[in-house]
Amino acid sequence: MSGRLLRATMKVGGNTLVSRILGFVRDVVVARAFGASAAADAFFVAFRIPNLLRRLFAEGAFSQAFVPVLSEYMATRPHEDARDLAAHVAGALGAILLIMTAAGIALAPGLVTVFAPGFLAQPAKHALAVDMVRITFPYILFISLASFAAGILNAHERFGAPAFAPVWLNLCLIGCALWLAPVLDEPVKALAYGVLLAGVVQLGFLIPFLAEVGMLVRPRLRRRHEGVRRVLKLIGPALFGVSVSQINMLLNTLIASFLTTGSITWLYYSDRMVEFPLGVFGIALATVILPSLSGRHATGSTEAFSSTLDWALRLVVLIAVPSTLGLVVLSEPILATLFRYGAFSADDVLMSARSLEALALGLLGFVGVKVLAPGYFARQDTRTPVRIGIMAMAANIVLNLVLVWPLAHAGLALATALAAYVNSGLLLRGLVAEGVYRPRPGWRRFALRCALANVAMVVVIVALRGADAMWLEGTALERAVRLGGVVMAGGVTYLVALLAVGLRPAQLVRAEGG
Repeated sequence: MSGRLLRATMKVGGNTLVSRILGFVRDVVVARAFGASAAADAFFVAFRIPNLLRRLFAEGAFSQAFVPVLSEYMATRPHEDARDLAAHVAGALGAILLIMTAAGIALAPGLVTVFAPGFLAQPAKHALAVDMVRITFPYILFISLASFAAGILNAHERFGAPAFAPVWLNLCLIGCALWLAPVLDEPVKALAYGVLLAGVVQLGFLIPFLAEVGMLVRPRLRRRHEGVRRVLKLIGPALFGVSVSQINMLLNTLIASFLTTGSITWLYYSDRMVEFPLGVFGIALATVILPSLSGRHATGSTEAFSSTLDWALRLVVLIAVPSTLGLVVLSEPILATLFRYGAFSADDVLMSARSLEALALGLLGFVGVKVLAPGYFARQDTRTPVRIGIMAMAANIVLNLVLVWPLAHAGLALATALAAYVNSGLLLRGLVAEGVYRPRPGWRRFALRCALANVAMVVVIVALRGADAMWLEGTALERAVRLGGVVMAGGVTYLVALLAVGLRPAQLVRAEGG
């Protein structure tokens, strides 16, 4: 079983890697064209609003509520019952999304005021953000339906297509930035049109795969459908339970709108860097284990449930810790290599690096939340993550107010990182206290081996990275080759050190015990 989960995680991570690489290309194109300007700030606010709703409602709350119920239907009922559930959930979801989309378009000025009140002092910037919110908001309709399709495919253990679908967002944004922007009076609006187009394309891409698994259904509406009521009952609490970090990032945007121009953009690029390992590994792992945990809960396999969580947490430590250290030590080289072109200045690199170093410190916490939350959602317990999420969000607000004064935008990033540990720590404590998760033997030895390998990796990276100033010089190719060499040397050192201290790949496969 563990081998199958590991292969599935690698497949999802591989497809996500393609998307993230194209995402970097997208960011390079956007940074080169718009830099850290007022127009860029306006777009990132406009995009963050529907994107936040996507992460909260579609990928977050909806997936965590729908997949466990669908997995239970598939494990205990005939196929036609699962199709009937999908049809009625699609009808209810579509109706809710249509209302939400219409409301978002109508209330766009108020949304921008709420999420970026600092823009009120700059009427042109505020108006531009409002226009782009109205263009991008229908994205939530299409991308949520795409996430619904992805949830069905994941429950059928068809992980590849849903993981590849986000590639289309990056391709649409790159295409619009390169070819549509030059012909518009407001070039930055091309990015907003690209977001809308991407939602349509992603949904269309997944529809044929639904047909392959026999789940392409016609939406239906019935108020008293038992499965729909269960999903709706779970979805409300799940809004907070899995997506607190996204709410915290939105609070960062709100406060950053009062800081110097560029602060929102600097935070955006920092977030993008942390999202790379989080998406390639953390979200991939969470996507794979949720259907597995849900199925094991439905069949009463408590020992296998705990073993799956233990296996996932070991992978978290093995990958998230070196990723954190790499981002912190190489913050300026990475940002300079990727974005130091056109309108993106050396000062933008420095400012973005400050927030990246702070935000990257929370990567282990961010990934931990992604992996631990399914331990609750798979058991259809959404209330506990809500309580924990509210506590974490309160901690983030307090930390924001404390840290923003001495550290400016980097203080906001650090507050989000610390709040992630509050969230993941309380989730872990709850699972252990309930007896749902019982750590398997060998954690101390495993942690010591990982620590020694990470020390060796950092020593090599620090020795090779050189001074920050050298990363602002040379051509794009020279910087990319230099960075690739340092990253490869650090990665090889880490893997060799793991083998040297006695950790073998077979141990990770056996660790799940399934």
